[in-house]
Amino acid sequence: MNRSSIIAFILLALVQPAFCQKYFSVENAPGKALKAYNEGKKHRELGENAIALGYYEKALKEEPKFIDAQFALARTYVDLRDFFKAERYFEEALTLDNMYWPTGYFYLSAVEWTLDKYEEAAEHAGLFLKSGPQDDKTKREAEEILANATFAAEAIKHPVPFNPQPVGNGINTGLDEYFPCLTADGEMMIFTRNMLPANMFGQRAEDFYTSRKVNGVWQKAEPVEGVNTALNEGAESISPDGSWLVFTACNREGDGSVGMCDLYWSQLKSSGWTKPVPFSRAINSPEWDAQPTIGADNKTLIFTSSRAGTSGSLDLWEAVRQSGGKWSKPQNLGPAINTKGDEHTPFLHPDGQTLYFASNKLPGMGGNDLFLARRKTDGTWGQPQNLGYPINTKGEEGMLTVSLDGLTAYFATNRPGGQGGIDIYQFELPQNLRPQPVTYARALVKDASTGYPLVARVEFTDLKTGQSHVTAFTREDGSFLVCLPAGKEYALNVNKEKYLFYSENFNLTESATFDKPFSLNIDLQPVSIDPTAAGSKPVILRNVFFETGSAALLPESAAELDRLVVLLNDAPALKIQLNGHTDNVGDNNSNQILSEARARAVYDYLITKGTATERLKFKGFGETQPIDTNETPEGRGRNRRTEFVVW
Repeated sequence: MNRSSIIAFILLALVQPAFCQKYFSVENAPGKALKAYNEGKKHRELGENAIALGYYEKALKEEPKFIDAQFALARTYVDLRDFFKAERYFEEALTLDNMYWPTGYFYLSAVEWTLDKYEEAAEHAGLFLKSGPQDDKTKREAEEILANATFAAEAIKHPVPFNPQPVGNGINTGLDEYFPCLTADGEMMIFTRNMLPANMFGQRAEDFYTSRKVNGVWQKAEPVEGVNTALNEGAESISPDGSWLVFTACNREGDGSVGMCDLYWSQLKSSGWTKPVPFSRAINSPEWDAQPTIGADNKTLIFTSSRAGTSGSLDLWEAVRQSGGKWSKPQNLGPAINTKGDEHTPFLHPDGQTLYFASNKLPGMGGNDLFLARRKTDGTWGQPQNLGYPINTKGEEGMLTVSLDGLTAYFATNRPGGQGGIDIYQFELPQNLRPQPVTYARALVKDASTGYPLVARVEFTDLKTGQSHVTAFTREDGSFLVCLPAGKEYALNVNKEKYLFYSENFNLTESATFDKPFSLNIDLQPVSIDPTAAGSKPVILRNVFFETGSAALLPESAAELDRLVVLLNDAPALKIQLNGHTDNVGDNNSNQILSEARARAVYDYLITKGTATERLKFKGFGETQPIDTNETPEGRGRNRRTEFVVW
């Protein structure tokens, strides 16, 4: 190698690092660039972001590949909420070296989430997590961005139908209205109204108001007298028949409350709502207990609480009313529902299986999203389902109430188009978000001889399991309303001391339709040994069943027949005749024989239970005394019956 070649090689070696330098850091940045960067860092630490910005830009003007200055400039733009520029400088810095500061991917994903760039946010949150972050807090936040951004990207591509409309000026005003709840028939709404103007932030003067729907229009709401006080009442739930109100009251002293916020209840009597009282310590805790929802069975209570055992800040808890009226110890709904964040504002639909609630940690659109979960046959809860976009947005979604038929959802929002502040809106719920079909039975119970209303015991039993579905008493006016979820067969028994009982059967194993609820007028006959007494007529045993074409009693008949045994034991002077009837299918002679055999089977059952033979008779009438048409399956089913009469 000659002299000139050696000199050229040495010169090339000296300048090669400058040409190959991919980027500069604080360790090797040119002096002027480093000085400007350090000045910017000092001002940023003092919270002087605008001044810091100028120094970082000066550092990058001196050296455009100064990677620390690019990251610092990007973070300063985040502080100044200029997310578009923040995104640009994070991307430029990571292009220089994506492993120099992998946390840059986390910040970039957070910026892109803010800019609604969900696919990019998910991608970059994933890259950050793949880098093996050591900081647990940042790792959890990145996992949340990844889950939410992945969900949001798909949700926006597949929006659900959503056309919310205000419920009307009878309910909405310039004040805040929220927490709507409905009776099962959809004819009455109770909601919370904040009596202070919407712009008085942070203050509350909450009262309950009620409105009734007439010809499809909600009428002017009126305050709920007897429950409202000078203090705050809110976050309520009403029983399906409108007779029982459970709600949240805070900062009460001297009335038995035990925590900052507790659950209270009141009942509707003929004189109005009773004075509210707190639940016992079996339900209320020293912590925050609020936002109850009542099951249609009048036995289930789900609410929000921060009590000991809560997974995050707020969890959903459930208590069940036992026989005798006592409540079970509340149980956490468990990890299928509750997260390390907040779960709140539950609404248990009258189907008893579908729970709507809000969560800020389950994957969603960000903030508090609305979810549903369905209870499985073993009593546990299935995986929550996000209600989708645009029902859920980046805003804060709260309580959702769904009508009995599952078609209409009600919620509160401050979106444009209302009366001002927070208003109540309704929308048609998409098919896949609806609860199971439910109908209801409404009845009026009266004395058969006088026509006066009676307070009687009402029990609906699941015939398959023998378990009580609802046990209640009629209201003072003799009425009751009970929700009946589809898919089951129910036995109804109405009884009162010194009266013959009444039974009915509701077979909903195929379906239940809201537009055809059951409406009954039930006349209970006073127990009398005089068969000619006013109002005396046959008592049909609707829940006595036989094998097809046979007089063999099915096991489902036992509950009803045992009630008849109790009646006979309680009225030792009572004598009855058991009558059997058939439809007109088959020949007259066969039907006569079958009806008599079935009456005899019930007679024999009562004898085995200790009823004296001299108090009983039986007779078959075949097809001669129909009570309905024999032209339809339903009519023939009612004609096939067993009954008793006093003799």
